[in-house]
Amino acid sequence: MTISRISASSYLNTAPLVWSFLYGRNHGKVELILDNAPARSAELLAGGRVDAALVPVIACQYMDDVRLVPDVCVGALSRVRSVCLLTRGMDLSEGRSVSRANSSRTSAALTKIIFREFLGIEPQWRDAEPDIDTMLSSSDAALLIGDPALAVSTVASSYNAFDLAELWHRHTGHGFVFAMWMTRSESFGIDFAAARDEGLEHLDDIIANYTPGIGLERGELRDYLANNISFSVDESMAKGMQLYFELAAKNSLIPKVRPINFV
Repeated sequence: MTISRISASSYLNTAPLVWSFLYGRNHGKVELILDNAPARSAELLAGGRVDAALVPVIACQYMDDVRLVPDVCVGALSRVRSVCLLTRGMDLSEGRSVSRANSSRTSAALTKIIFREFLGIEPQWRDAEPDIDTMLSSSDAALLIGDPALAVSTVASSYNAFDLAELWHRHTGHGFVFAMWMTRSESFGIDFAAARDEGLEHLDDIIANYTPGIGLERGELRDYLANNISFSVDESMAKGMQLYFELAAKNSLIPKVRPINFV
């Protein structure tokens, strides 16, 4: 019997979605590949090297024959904390250059939409490794995602931090979906919603694994997972995802808005 291969980011915000495959009821049922960059999972799915992957949502707009697993996601109703633009005391409206860690195409495209649609600015864009000091040595603002962005909050007094989900909600009134499970199969033998629910039952175990690496107290990490990250798609987030695709097409970040197909 062939075991399915799945892929996901190893950031804390995905941990409740993969805990079941590492330690829980789904352990041994799939081969799980973890990587720091969400974009890497999209590459593996696009290349046919995995059967399902937790990938930036914009992937469904450029990847052929892909289907989304409904409801399960990494998103936020308003403030997300781990997808941020940072400056050294400068307001975003003053920024004329932005360094981006392109580990997620969804966040990179959202950054362009925020500057173009909400701020009316077209800064110079630069790709960079996710090191805040290096990024801000050459640019006015820096985009960080995942654990590096969350870790910077421990020294937030050194920077002005602008939460992308919060900016999106302020200008649109909607939540935002950053990543969802995707597959090219019409059906999949794993219940990803049940796996999510099992992971959410083990937040203390997850937090214990991540506390040393990120440098935040356990209470802060629990607040982040329980109150900032949304692991289910509500109506506001669904509307926000559709609007995001429409604005991405308007700004030539995707060729056109494709219909969303679900497993």
